[in-house]
Amino acid sequence: MKKTILLTLLAVAASLLYLLPAFCQEDMRVIEPTAFENPQRPAAVFNHDAHNEKAGIEGDCYLCHHSEGKPDPDNTSEGTPCSDCHAVKAEKGKTGLMQAYHKMCQDCHQAKGKGPIACGECHVRN
Repeated sequence: MKKTILLTLLAVAASLLYLLPAFCQEDMRVIEPTAFENPQRPAAVFNHDAHNEKAGIEGDCYLCHHSEGKPDPDNTSEGTPCSDCHAVKAEKGKTGLMQAYHKMCQDCHQAKGKGPIACGECHVRN
């Protein structure tokens, strides 16, 4: 009986370790618009790891995962969905979710003179 329980626990632990990467941003391939009820465009294509490697910002998570609206290496929002701070329908004086996504990506791409800026370059229709 004890052997069966031990084997079951080991199998469950092995399964969790196998599934863990599926929940990490490192394996992220698209930015799913789950907060939006009726998205007008498909999810934005975004390979998290490849992007950060190509941009030379590996380990500088705070550049995108800001806190209080400013990049701060000591205070990041890693692991917190953007929608926790940015509402789909913005309150007066606050940045809405869609604007937050677009501002973060487009502003950086424009500043660096690299990367997609037009809608269809990120939101690719099949």
